Amino acid sequence: MTEVFIKDTINRLLDRINAISEPGPGFTRPSYSALESAAHQTVAEECEALGLEVTRDPALNLFARLPGKDRTAPPLHIGSHLDTVPMGGAFDGQAGVAGAVALAAAFVKSGEVPSSDIVVTVTRAEESVWFPVSYVGSRAALGRLTAPEMQALRADTGRTLADHMAELGGDPEAVLRGPGLAPARFVELHIEQGPVLDNASEAFGIVHGVRGGLRYRKATIEGAWAHSGGAPREARSDAVFAFADLVVGMDAAWERVLQDGQDLAVTFGRVDAASNEHAFAKVPGRLDFCVDIRSDDDRVLDRVDTVLLNEIARIEKARGVRFILGPQSRSQPTKLSSGLAAEISRAAAKMNLSPRTMLSGGGHDAAAFAQAGWDSVMVFLRNWNGSHNPDEAMNPADLALAVQVLHRAWSGL
Repeated sequence: MTEVFIKDTINRLLDRINAISEPGPGFTRPSYSALESAAHQTVAEECEALGLEVTRDPALNLFARLPGKDRTAPPLHIGSHLDTVPMGGAFDGQAGVAGAVALAAAFVKSGEVPSSDIVVTVTRAEESVWFPVSYVGSRAALGRLTAPEMQALRADTGRTLADHMAELGGDPEAVLRGPGLAPARFVELHIEQGPVLDNASEAFGIVHGVRGGLRYRKATIEGAWAHSGGAPREARSDAVFAFADLVVGMDAAWERVLQDGQDLAVTFGRVDAASNEHAFAKVPGRLDFCVDIRSDDDRVLDRVDTVLLNEIARIEKARGVRFILGPQSRSQPTKLSSGLAAEISRAAAKMNLSPRTMLSGGGHDAAAFAQAGWDSVMVFLRNWNGSHNPDEAMNPADLALAVQVLHRAWSGL
């Protein structure tokens, strides 16, 4: 009966959350928007119906508490986020929130009392595509957001994080005063953002670490506009050829790092050479781009950043262009809790399951909690269509199975 209740809760909540979105394709709920707030309210209603105590902090993160046997023990926070990238999928963030509510529902339905308080935790603004700040909501909850970060501008509105937060009823000054949540435990259920679990036909895995990232979000190459037929090769300052040189150089550097046995991913995620200034018969004089460098090792991030700068210096000299990288943003590689991972693995073994341990290529709130001294871990769910796109895929039965394992882990069964 509990298993059925878990599945019903997951399906109902995913349907309700995903009904709240800008028009498609896919699902769009910007960080600190009315749509994100409406999705949070949906979760609050589900949790209140279960008898959980619902509160919000000054950053508008949502917490729904189910009392445990030992009220003095560090609580177990479990959840994820509900904002999305533009035209994202149905499960990135939503799955973790639905799973958290389903776990609380399993205890309520069965009449069992968890060993400690369980706190369904729904963070704000996890997707840094909106504000150029990593883990806004979770770091705000932890008292680790800074005053300069409060002035970050949202990509679509040009208004500050503090402005958007206050408009929806939050208190930016209270966030900055802190002190934030005391260290406890955090579990985040999340779809895998790659093909590992699906290729292995495995429902879920346990994440041991989260890659860090080094990003230049608003980079520009300045060349010179010229006639495509009249300008000889040696006289051109072609921004597109310069960018192509950079892509080829960084691809080669990426391959060298992997051959050295180190972890790295390099992505040029936005390339814009299609403004009204560009035309069929013109040598392109400008190109805008972003670059996202990720690794589980800070030293690799530093090494590749140096390679990037050296490549740029070489290309500038050869092509007669100028690169303007703009400000750098960075998130730290993070190891997650081996202790929590072991608890989940033991519960899985009781159900004749042996989930693999794996690395997360994307950043997640679990990293922010770990960096604040919490015992923090992730459970990845099989996904066969990638992430951050309208075609994200997940079998709700996989999420229900993972929730059953977590229920086993903290019910004493």
